[in-house]
Amino acid sequence: MPVTGKVPDDYDRASELKAFDESKAGVKGLVDSGVSMVPRMFIRPPDKSGTSNVRFNFPVIDLHGMEDDPIRRKQMVEAVRKASETLGFFTVVNHGIPETVLEETLDGTRRFYEQDNEVKKEFYTRDQTREVIYNSNFDLYTSKAASWRDTFYCLLAPHPLDPQQLPATCRDILMEYKEEIMRLGHKLLELMSEALGLNRNHLKDMDCAEGLAMVCHYYPACPQPELTMGITNHSDNDFLTILLQDQIGGLQVLHQDQWVDVLPMPGALVINIGDLMQLITNDRFKSVEHRVLANQRGPRVSVASFFSTFHLPSSKIYEPIKELLSEENPPKYRGTTVRDYVMYNRSKGLDGTSALPHFML
Repeated sequence: MPVTGKVPDDYDRASELKAFDESKAGVKGLVDSGVSMVPRMFIRPPDKSGTSNVRFNFPVIDLHGMEDDPIRRKQMVEAVRKASETLGFFTVVNHGIPETVLEETLDGTRRFYEQDNEVKKEFYTRDQTREVIYNSNFDLYTSKAASWRDTFYCLLAPHPLDPQQLPATCRDILMEYKEEIMRLGHKLLELMSEALGLNRNHLKDMDCAEGLAMVCHYYPACPQPELTMGITNHSDNDFLTILLQDQIGGLQVLHQDQWVDVLPMPGALVINIGDLMQLITNDRFKSVEHRVLANQRGPRVSVASFFSTFHLPSSKIYEPIKELLSEENPPKYRGTTVRDYVMYNRSKGLDGTSALPHFML
């Protein structure tokens, strides 16, 4: 059947979704089976925003000398402030994580997806309360179109995860990478606190780095990338995200209603502001929509580290930081727990809209 924008009268989307889910083989399973056309369940309408043809100077912040050079640190704080208030994204280099660790983290992720499918299936679940989850499209049954990717997720903090729960293919490296990411996350939160004019420990003391989830994405090569997406446009429902990506590319950020490429840089990490950070900074820092294009090249592999406690029960209320408020700048958001924010966001799926307006006063 030729691929068109029109859905045939006899199309049974529910059955297609169910068969895909029950295979537990993900998008990689489709590609391994030799599909030459994108199945109907993945086809989405074109995005209304344009794509910028202008080469965008994406902010790159060099973290060398952060601890022992006060002048350099002041420059970093200013660069973080400018990027966080405007684009909501920036890249860091000289961040202290050895390149060998970065490469092995990506290799471990590839090993997980490229192992025997019967072993991989043991981790397949749609129970979002589990600490270790493998599936394809967490919002498979609620989104208007599925995305061309598979995902492996693990919740590593605040409660220490028993390493034996992780797949053997990537167990050791994910535990090592977690320690490196926690250290870097604390450093970045210090710079962000200073960029807000607060004590450098302010955001850490608010427990913005209490929780950490690692999400390992696998984007197989796509036969018709113009018809679908790797991840549709969304913002992150956390405080802070640190992204490790390979060199294939495809990540785009929405800036001034244009999609801008975030070109990969060897050894660099991409940082972005999450919704909860925008909420507590009362819109000073911006959580910005981003997406990943499907690609005929692949697989693309990325590991996103999200600072959030996500669905875990907590009575802690997050609201705009009092020190940032004034008569001219009253609070724009009501208080919320992390769990309530995340559960609302999950309920609507990756539908291209932010959950933040739901929490506005």
